Amino acid sequence: MKTAVKTRKTAPAVIRLQGVSRFYGEGETRVRALNRVTLEIKKGEFTAVVGPSGSGKTTLLNLIGGLDQPSEGHLWLGEREMGQMGGNELSDFRRDHLGFIFQAYNLVPVLTVRENIEYVLLLQGVGEEERRERVARMLKEVGLSGREDRFPNELSGGQQQRVAVARAMVSEPDLILADEPTANLDSASGAALLDLMRHLNEEHGRTFLFSTHDRMVMERARRLITIKDGRVVGDETGKRNQGKAI
Repeated sequence: MKTAVKTRKTAPAVIRLQGVSRFYGEGETRVRALNRVTLEIKKGEFTAVVGPSGSGKTTLLNLIGGLDQPSEGHLWLGEREMGQMGGNELSDFRRDHLGFIFQAYNLVPVLTVRENIEYVLLLQGVGEEERRERVARMLKEVGLSGREDRFPNELSGGQQQRVAVARAMVSEPDLILADEPTANLDSASGAALLDLMRHLNEEHGRTFLFSTHDRMVMERARRLITIKDGRVVGDETGKRNQGKAI
């Protein structure tokens, strides 16, 4: 049964940024990669951050993912301000609340499909029976049942990225960050992957935030945040082209 996704007006904020800036370098060489960004990402959104190269998209995702720290401003994931957490606490928090999908897949080559997906559950101390059930469920969701014992180099690029999606989803995180997830895929594989992620968003109410140049991602997003020169210059929400449902 499909889970209803709340509207942006009523859903709680998963991410909140208030006046966030990020500088690199010092003095005359200092670059302002983000400039006083304030925004919210609501639970259940399927949002794409777009803009030209060097606009600040990846910097924004790195800050939200706790991989970098703001130079100015405040950033909350749920009720926790990420800048107030130390190294180990932040690492554990990322593990338990965030899922990551990268353009280069970032699968562990010596681990099987099953082992790659369940790795985060092992880190969380989830018991063997529950791990097995959750991995099997995700394999079915992403269309990879029967391939659980294969290694990444035995899969196509589209299949590897589906493993990455399953790995990001299996721990049931509050937010899934996808940095150019279709960049290394052909158009057919990219479209199928995006339709899969939208299906998972609709079925489970998972929140997705993309950084992308890909027109296919923009067409399927329900919200587009446009960044230019480190500033949010556009924020469009509405019913966009929904693509082909799977």
